[in-house]
Amino acid sequence: MNPENSQVAIDLLIYPKWIIPIEPTGVTLSDHALAINDGCIVDLLPCEKALKLYSPREEVELPSHVLLPGLVNLHTHAAMSLLRGYADDLPLNTWLSEHIWPAEARHLSADFVHTGTLLACAEMLRGGITTFNDMYFFPAAAADAVRQSGMRAALGLVVLDHPTNYAADADDYLAKGLALRDACKDYPLLSFCLAPHAPYTVSDKTFEKIATLSAQLEIPIHTHLHETRHEIAESITQYGVRPMQRLHTLGLLGPQFIAVHAVHLEAAEIDQLSLTGCHIAFCPTSNLKLGSGIPNIKPIHQRGINFGLGTDSAASNNRLDIFQEMRLSTLLAKGVNEDATLLTAHQALQAATLNGASALGLDQQIGSLLPGKAADLCAVRLDDWMLQPCFDPASHLVYTAGRDNVTHTWVAGKLQMQNGLPSNIEIQQLLARTNIWHNRLAY
Repeated sequence: MNPENSQVAIDLLIYPKWIIPIEPTGVTLSDHALAINDGCIVDLLPCEKALKLYSPREEVELPSHVLLPGLVNLHTHAAMSLLRGYADDLPLNTWLSEHIWPAEARHLSADFVHTGTLLACAEMLRGGITTFNDMYFFPAAAADAVRQSGMRAALGLVVLDHPTNYAADADDYLAKGLALRDACKDYPLLSFCLAPHAPYTVSDKTFEKIATLSAQLEIPIHTHLHETRHEIAESITQYGVRPMQRLHTLGLLGPQFIAVHAVHLEAAEIDQLSLTGCHIAFCPTSNLKLGSGIPNIKPIHQRGINFGLGTDSAASNNRLDIFQEMRLSTLLAKGVNEDATLLTAHQALQAATLNGASALGLDQQIGSLLPGKAADLCAVRLDDWMLQPCFDPASHLVYTAGRDNVTHTWVAGKLQMQNGLPSNIEIQQLLARTNIWHNRLAY
């Protein structure tokens, strides 16, 4: 062993039973340690070497756990956690037009968004999610909640062509969103997407502005697309083409584009997404619950299209649970295609981590446990008697364990959830605020 004074001083060494680094793909390591300093991963190496090489200020031993990158929720409307269960068992159009939009018209405010987003952050941290891609109103209030929680987020600068309590028209939405982006430029855990809501709520003129801004600012575009057959039929009636063709003609498709849902795609559209380098955010639970359909992941996977996993909102899911989305997405892929080899456990884990990071342009910072990346991590305990025996930790994470088995969540090296509680969110105060909104919404 080297003399102690020759060891490298670092902030943290974590010794789990297993590590799934995501890169390289398909790998599960045992008897390895993760070295962290100044919020970043500095090394992933055998435990014996780690003990000789590093002098950590803190050590965390996790003898029954698997350590993996923090999960990425590639699509949600975080503040809608306050509408969890508000209007269940309804199709999307009825759900939106007769229940959700009227409730938002009555109650939407910065306080609503702050409280709902903080509630969502607490839930996501509890389930090992370290990054989420949001789309909602009053994003400045969401940014405040994200900063309080210690999470990482890509905040959508939402755009519609009709007025809400937040903005008067498309130009107003864009102006407010871009001002927030400028104000938050020095906060390292926040990034931004342009977030036109959907082809049925955004005009050609506005989409063209968004395409131009995305190219100028080099930020992603995040929009709902081909979620329902009704949406497609309406587009053909109004514009003479399916929604995706309309967006392609307007210049939106490309490596900066994230298509949310993409349930109803024709073969030529899958080819178009592949050729233009687009990304997809699948939200299988929300699609099933709203009766929107089941996306066919097989041809998308075969064409090499990058796809991640999202929960959608707690109003349509009703959980912000990426473990659930991993399990459901792989089971649906296998069942729809009658092929048990499709979307393996390791591929589902990659979809829930590195693929989501890639869609957001954050894959050089997060999504895998490579040295130099941010130490966004979650630890999952696998020694519960109901989880035994465990032959393959990756398989266990996808098919057996769940968010209740997550014990630790780190963001940029800081422990943001332990023992079932977030580090920076006072749960009783949050519940008091949530109950106020519950009473307002219920009457």
